[in-house]
Amino acid sequence: MYDVAIIGGGVIGSAIARELSKKKVNAVVIEREQDLCCGTTKANSAIIHGGYDAKPGSLKAKLNVEGNGMFDKLSEDLDFPFKRNGSLVVRTADQDRAVLDELYDQGIKNGVPDLKIIDRDEILKMEPNIADEVVDALYVPTGGIVCPFHLNYALAENAADNGVEFKLSTEVKNVKKAGEGYAIETNDGTIEAKTVVNAAGVYADEIHNMVSGKKIHIVARRGQYCLLDKTAGNHVSHTIFQLPSKMGKGVLVTPTVHGNLLVGPTAEDVDNKEGVNTTGDGLGSLGATAARSVKNVPMRSVITSFAGLRAHEDDGDFILGEAEDAPGFFDAAGIESPGLSSAPAIGVMIAGLVSDKLGLADDPDFNGKRKGILNPSNMSIEERNELIKKNPAYGQIICRCESISEGEILDAIHRTLGAKDLDGVKRRTRAGMGRCQAGFCSPRVMEILEREVPMSAFDVTKNGPDAKIVFGYNKQI
Repeated sequence: MYDVAIIGGGVIGSAIARELSKKKVNAVVIEREQDLCCGTTKANSAIIHGGYDAKPGSLKAKLNVEGNGMFDKLSEDLDFPFKRNGSLVVRTADQDRAVLDELYDQGIKNGVPDLKIIDRDEILKMEPNIADEVVDALYVPTGGIVCPFHLNYALAENAADNGVEFKLSTEVKNVKKAGEGYAIETNDGTIEAKTVVNAAGVYADEIHNMVSGKKIHIVARRGQYCLLDKTAGNHVSHTIFQLPSKMGKGVLVTPTVHGNLLVGPTAEDVDNKEGVNTTGDGLGSLGATAARSVKNVPMRSVITSFAGLRAHEDDGDFILGEAEDAPGFFDAAGIESPGLSSAPAIGVMIAGLVSDKLGLADDPDFNGKRKGILNPSNMSIEERNELIKKNPAYGQIICRCESISEGEILDAIHRTLGAKDLDGVKRRTRAGMGRCQAGFCSPRVMEILEREVPMSAFDVTKNGPDAKIVFGYNKQI
């Protein structure tokens, strides 16, 4: 029997797992997909929010500010991309100044440092491409951008290296009270644990409602995005928000840590918790909406579009803690924005509650450091030449658009919790994320997966066991 079973291998489940790995604990993460980072974490704005827009006194407000403050050290310890680029919440002449003032007041109450409201002249010094209609803005210096994939993998790899077990391709079918703990019925047998942590994203209500009479309800809120080429990456340097509405923070325009430009999201509630399809109307609206805050956004430079789902709980706040009528069952539910920003603090909070419940002791052997995939583009020419001499695989460029070498892909496959499909390689290395969107490099990556995992070419998939790519030999077909 495990001490703790965490349901969900996204950024929240992985953050909790890493915090628990600081203890002497027998823990397991249960993830239904073949890889981690396949749900809400893989498709979001990649923004680390300052913490000004959550209602004072809410869990969102508290944990956003706490989580934001943890990212500098966390990115240093776990070696993932993070940048404090700052953010601007802009107001146009036809919008109420009182709304901007309210955001400022909320931010001060929430403990967000260095907030200030700036006029158009100051904005233009920071962002020359700001829309002509913008009159003032809330400036948030602590805002940041991150790679959500690398954050998720960094937390999970460090947790696994410190003893947490990960069961992938394991879907939870039911959770039942069993003696002093819980029996978790899956497609691959029953897992028993003294405590359970529910970090199941848009499905967290279904998991919670299996054990608790106090029901919760989560709506999948879809957000659609357009990702622009790196030639557009310098169009803005800060994250540009519009005044928020009841559906969210509105359409933003932001650079990414990898040098692209991101525009989105839309906000629409959908019945299908797998409804990550994009729509013509949704994507078509982004350019016009973005133009209210940033002019001349080069929408012709879009290289891909995507959609993600946010887990919106009816009461509008995070649900965190032990269920009242299910002792030993802990929720991390309703984690929508600012969930990514709050993830490190949520990890500390939930792991602390579980640790107190079980009376866990600190593990003196915990190693909080992790080294990410080597990025040769950060090296000097001399360093890179020396690397290639030692390992010629780093001289074989597989993805031309992003200049990703075979050495990086081999690292992605063979490291802790390594990639087993094309999207797993893509999220870890960016092979396939450039202009041609994997048109050139997919066959090469498939060959490497076939050789290194190893597997048959017929078993190589895009994402998960059902997304097969090769179905036969061309002359036979």
